[in-house]
Amino acid sequence: MSCVLFKEHQTSDGKKIVEIILNAEKSLNALSLEMIKLIHPALEAYQADADVVAILLSGSGERAFCAGGDVVSLYHGLQTAAAAEFATEYFSAEYRLDYAIHTYPKPIIVWGAGIVMGGGLGLLSGCQFRVVTPSTMLAMPEVTIGLYPDVGASWFLNKCPGRVGLFLGMTGQRFNAADAKFIGIADRQLDDEQKSTFMNQLVTANWSSNISADVVVDGILKELEQRSTAIEQSSLVSEHYGLIQQLTDVTNADQFVRNLRGLETTDKWLNKAQKAVAHGSPLSIAMIYQQFKISKHWSLKEAFMAELSLSVQCCIQGELAEGIRALLVDKDGQPNWRYKTVASVDQAFLDTLFIAPWEVNPIAGM
Repeated sequence: MSCVLFKEHQTSDGKKIVEIILNAEKSLNALSLEMIKLIHPALEAYQADADVVAILLSGSGERAFCAGGDVVSLYHGLQTAAAAEFATEYFSAEYRLDYAIHTYPKPIIVWGAGIVMGGGLGLLSGCQFRVVTPSTMLAMPEVTIGLYPDVGASWFLNKCPGRVGLFLGMTGQRFNAADAKFIGIADRQLDDEQKSTFMNQLVTANWSSNISADVVVDGILKELEQRSTAIEQSSLVSEHYGLIQQLTDVTNADQFVRNLRGLETTDKWLNKAQKAVAHGSPLSIAMIYQQFKISKHWSLKEAFMAELSLSVQCCIQGELAEGIRALLVDKDGQPNWRYKTVASVDQAFLDTLFIAPWEVNPIAGM
């Protein structure tokens, strides 16, 4: 069976709602290069089809929308002589797809239930209507594998209130649906059980009037959210907002690490952040801080282009492959990071990661 399913739902007035389903339940719908190569041309075709009025993006199964990029396949590709070329192909395809979703002229609704991490958050963040549920659990956990929050996160995490995006990036901290709404990464919170009702209402809506498709979708989602019976979640990000601002009020990454690790607390949410920073890649933490600092005023396209360069450099230099090996391949949990502490990260080496490995950026023309 295909790793991506495409279902066309006929509306009562002769239009079409297209449902795109990530179909790799065993891997929590990890986004593979094969998936990307199926979805992107399909979106281009649906854009040209006047009968297609809206697209619903979801994941198979109940556990995850998308747990991230298929980094295990990426790891194996990095073990070949053509590692740089493979990395360039993978990340170029992924970022082109993400950018296409961000700039798509028709409404794309994402049903972000279950796990939404890394590359999954890249897909979700670009959709016009981002639905989360009580089961949603999000994170940008790249610090644990020697990478940094990519897939446009240089742009969308920088738009979070205060320095919340920086905190979430450097710690890889998990956050829930209420947090996602608070920081502006999600738009509506519905019950998990409302998905079929939502689809039924899309199919029976009036798409032939002068009302734009965006307004039709928003009206349906607003009504369903008002009828949602979901248990009201508390936003841990909101509750810790003041402390997050204190911890991140620094001039370098090492100061943040010392602030966080020096915090004496029994707060489980903060303890998880402390543990992640203690075990994550020191080079990644320094890289994330520098990336956030320089990307603050970038456009979306500038962010993707710079991320492509940085991601390929991470692959060339080996930190990413080592992180994936330790966490997901050998699963020994003992990554041999290039640097043992953030304070020991060589600034000159860090700066080389931000130098493009080619004269012309492969996605400059997107």
